[in-house]
Amino acid sequence: MSSPSATLTVWAGSWLTGRSAPDDVLDALRAWAPRQTVAAGDPVTGGHTGLPWAADESDEPTGAGIMVLLKLIREALTGPDAQLRLVLPIPGDVRGVPVGTEFAAAATEAGEGLFVGAPGSNGTGLVPVWTDDNTLQWRVYATPIPFALEPDMPLGEAEYAMRQAVRDAADALQQLHTTQVDPTGPSPRDLIEDELAALSQHQYPDSLPLRARRVLDAADQVAAILTVAERAPASAPTSATAIAAQESLLRPLWNAIRSARLAAVHARG
Repeated sequence: MSSPSATLTVWAGSWLTGRSAPDDVLDALRAWAPRQTVAAGDPVTGGHTGLPWAADESDEPTGAGIMVLLKLIREALTGPDAQLRLVLPIPGDVRGVPVGTEFAAAATEAGEGLFVGAPGSNGTGLVPVWTDDNTLQWRVYATPIPFALEPDMPLGEAEYAMRQAVRDAADALQQLHTTQVDPTGPSPRDLIEDELAALSQHQYPDSLPLRARRVLDAADQVAAILTVAERAPASAPTSATAIAAQESLLRPLWNAIRSARLAAVHARG
């Protein structure tokens, strides 16, 4: 699994449909960090929920225990249209989040978050924030949930796109000359395997469809290749033109990964 928000979305969804236990959700989250806390993302939400407010990152991190998170999710999922919805906004592409809100700003900075509630309602937004190397804090926001959520691509289309993206990412790796790294150091293949090993520590619930798992695994493979392509010394661009060229080469692939992951995480078994 690629992010704490994706993990929470699929495991909480499995729990709420009776296919997993609450402890399964907590164990999946603890695979990201041994310590998890919950805090209000802004003082207004803090006043409504009674949660401590994460005032700023210079303060000593405080927060409620992780069990509060499950209680909040269950209480926010009222009505027939209520759902858990992963979002993966980035600067320049914030589709799916309510622009101008505290939640949108926090989710865009983190690159992830999720809605809890019905489209078109005032619901709950959750954003994970690392407060130290061992602590993940879930920030809670009161937020409008867009009524017209962008539909996910079909799983079959996502699977095809990821097969093509694996080839395109390998071509990008070659084009950026990341194979010309220090011969005394790890090879790009080893670096990619390290990235994949880190992602593979996070398990999927049994309720996630097999095709969705294949899409997520392929997206992880593409992401690992792109991460190595960006980090390897030989790929570092040395001019504004080179930076723009690398951006134009890699951005479509990162966008494809995000779309595929959203489709897979929201798939119903």
